[in-house]
Amino acid sequence: MAKTTDTRTQLLTASPFQLMLSLSIPAIIGMVVVGLYNFMDRVFVGQLIDEVAMGAVSVSYPFTLINTGVSTLIGVGSASVLSRAVGKKDQGTIDKIMGNLIALNLILGVIITITGMIFTRPILGFSGAEGEILNNAEEYLRIIFAGSLFVNFAQSANMIMRGEGILKKAMLITGTGAVLNIILDPVMISLMKTWGNGVEGAAYATVISQIVTATITLWYFLKKSKMVRIHKIRVEGSLLSEIFGVGVSAMLMQVMTLVQQTVLYNVASRYGGETWQIILGAALSIQSFTLIPLWGMSQGFQPAAGTNFGAKQYDRVKQMTKSFSIGATALSLIFYVPIQLAPGTILSWFIKDKDIVGQGVADFRILFSTYILLGFVLMVITLMQSLGKASKASILVMMRQIVLFVPLAILLPMVGGLGIDGVFLAPALTDLVVMVLAVFLLMGEFRNISKLASQRK
Repeated sequence: MAKTTDTRTQLLTASPFQLMLSLSIPAIIGMVVVGLYNFMDRVFVGQLIDEVAMGAVSVSYPFTLINTGVSTLIGVGSASVLSRAVGKKDQGTIDKIMGNLIALNLILGVIITITGMIFTRPILGFSGAEGEILNNAEEYLRIIFAGSLFVNFAQSANMIMRGEGILKKAMLITGTGAVLNIILDPVMISLMKTWGNGVEGAAYATVISQIVTATITLWYFLKKSKMVRIHKIRVEGSLLSEIFGVGVSAMLMQVMTLVQQTVLYNVASRYGGETWQIILGAALSIQSFTLIPLWGMSQGFQPAAGTNFGAKQYDRVKQMTKSFSIGATALSLIFYVPIQLAPGTILSWFIKDKDIVGQGVADFRILFSTYILLGFVLMVITLMQSLGKASKASILVMMRQIVLFVPLAILLPMVGGLGIDGVFLAPALTDLVVMVLAVFLLMGEFRNISKLASQRK
């Protein structure tokens, strides 16, 4: 228990800036590594096959978020319960976490695999995909659904490791799978391409890598973890309301991205055809990947905020929120500046046709114009999740992903002849409004935390 105590003590005593660095760097690397799976699939497919194949993998991506949403529901909800239990030294609750997580993954993973593999083509139809893009996407996505159980367990259990504060080990385990995926991608694509199924090769590389990651993760919790071990594998009714209460808001951000991107692909198809689906696919690939480091920082923030709140260190919760928000904004500049300065170069990673790249440059800049605000928004959402304020987190998520976004994506192309430009403008306007809402919610939560701090004194 010495190492466990050291981790808890660090979370409760280290300076906010020191915690931001020590927790965020491994979490960011770990999350970036996870994001490399689909990102590298699209890069390799685009370069080794063609733009249509890249478009197929891109159109499939929103539906892979069904798996990500389930693993986030289970993982973030369980990690939130865990970090507060660590702060309170509640070992009874800690001992129930992994058995419950495995049971939920088994139930939901089997449902996703069966349903997804049966209805792959009808599901993809919602994106507006047609012809070869649809055929290739069906081949890719069916294989991804077949590996759902391994994907969901690997991702959700890794979130438990981060919630425990063991971020370096979490990073190394996910890193192993991602490096394997990068190695397997060109090998499997080239091998399957000779049989006319290159896109399937990228899917097989992803699933094989996730199986390896899940195996290593299971071994860690069986043999190595000092605090969070696997006991009885069963659904723990006493934990479900708290896990789902927090996890639903985190899941919504993933699952609603499915809805968001499906709407975008559909509207892009209507106003710009296959060419603009390809451009949008590349732009959203880059946007999705650049959000991952910010998610990584939020994963570092979660155990720090949750543990300190559980230990009634209220002033530290406020201090760390400020530090992580500043850090996330600084991190976003690393991606924001190059994309605004050289959008064509970055789009060409996915699209070999220079004419298609040239068409997309201006709208790619528009799509990314408000990216710099998202680090702060994610930290506010994470704070609410860490404190168990699921409803406030859900408000921000729903406003960004559905309530504002979908109407804007549908209506803006009709306004003033914007057409396809309106598709790329909708996310930017949505993020501006959500940023303002996040500021008001954070100010209100800070007032609540200040009251708790004064009552404790």
